[in-house]
Amino acid sequence: MLKKSTAPGWRFLFTHPAHFIACGCGSGLSPWAPGTIGTLFAWASFPLLQLLMTGTTLLAFLVLAFIIGVAAAQRTGADLGVVDHGSIVWDEIVPFWAVLFFCPDGWAWQTAAFFLFRFFDIVKPQPARYFDEHVKNGFGVMTDDAFAAAYTVAVLLAAQALLSHFALI
Repeated sequence: MLKKSTAPGWRFLFTHPAHFIACGCGSGLSPWAPGTIGTLFAWASFPLLQLLMTGTTLLAFLVLAFIIGVAAAQRTGADLGVVDHGSIVWDEIVPFWAVLFFCPDGWAWQTAAFFLFRFFDIVKPQPARYFDEHVKNGFGVMTDDAFAAAYTVAVLLAAQALLSHFALI
């Protein structure tokens, strides 16, 4: 059994498709802050998703990616012996893609989104903390980050509304 902080090797990544997905195409194998690296992977890959899909198609893809993520995280966590192993970063990737989908346009907004998402993912305000601490399966792994994404989007949209109210944007 691996410790939560011990990253599996590249070989593990290719032993099952669930491992490749859950470990974020390899981004979760980073020895340094795999959750942050997974979020950066999401940010870097989102423009490709936008080229391939728009609107409701992209939203449907995100829902499907979440559902697949539940199964992939469940299998990978079981194989690693740790439900929410640090190398499992699909739970950062899919919710951050959702954040970027709802994020106002521009690098400043996306940068704010990145830092807010990482903050909420680390702090885990309720109900994210409940899912992190009590729902010990793939659904819990994915859902606590979905709440971090929801908090991030709420703060971004509130900031956008406030700034536009004062004609600052």
